[in-house]
Amino acid sequence: MSAGAAKNDVAGAATRSLESAEQFESPYRHWFLREFLPTEIVDDLLAIDFPAPELGGVSGKRELHNEQRRYFDGPNMAAFPAMGAVAKAFQSAPLIGALAKFFGANLDDTFLRIEYAIDQTGFWLQPHTDLGVKRLTILHYISATPDQDDCGTDIYDADKTHAKRTPYEKNLALAFVPGDATYHGFEKRPIAGIRKSLIINYVTHDWRDREQLCYPQTPVSL
Repeated sequence: MSAGAAKNDVAGAATRSLESAEQFESPYRHWFLREFLPTEIVDDLLAIDFPAPELGGVSGKRELHNEQRRYFDGPNMAAFPAMGAVAKAFQSAPLIGALAKFFGANLDDTFLRIEYAIDQTGFWLQPHTDLGVKRLTILHYISATPDQDDCGTDIYDADKTHAKRTPYEKNLALAFVPGDATYHGFEKRPIAGIRKSLIINYVTHDWRDREQLCYPQTPVSL
C-alpha cells in the first residue's frame, strides 16, 4: 500500500467512525468512536515493539517518565510506515475539518501530537482535565484482548468522583474537547500484559516540548 493510499484509508476510517459515534452527556460530553482506524494500520501499530516504561514504583502522571515515552515524531514516522500514514491523515485539511466540525473544536493553527502509550501493571493516572494547551483529546485503544477488558479510561465527575469506565475494545476511541470538568484518568489496578493506546491531541503554540510533535514546524490549517 502506498503512503498516499494509506493516508486516505486512515482519513476515511476516522471520518466514518464519526458518522457512527456514540455521544454521551454525563458527566461531561464525550464520544465513543469504533473502528476508528483501518484494521491493517491498527495491527501494524500494535506490532511495533517499543519497551514499556520502567516505572520504579512511581506513577500518577505520564510526565514522571518523559524520557521513556514514545511519539509519532520524525524518526519514528520514518521507521514505521503506519505511524507516518496516521500522522499524514490527521494533519490533512479534510480530516481536520471533519474533526473540528463534529466536535465543535477550534483546531485551526494548532499542532498535531500523537503519543504511543505503553502501560503495564503499576501504571495509574490521577484524574486530570487536559484543559490548557490541548484543543482536542482522542484516546484510541489498539491492544484489547479478552483479559484486558477492564483497561478502559476512567471518567470522573466535576468533584473527581468516579463515574464510569470506558469499554476497552480494540480500535475504539474515547474523544472529548477538554474543559474545566473533563476529568479522566486510570485507576490503579492490575494490567494483563501490555496495554497499548494512542493519545491524539491538537495543541496550541504554547506547547513547549516541540520534539513530541508530528510536524513541529507546520501547524495544521483548515
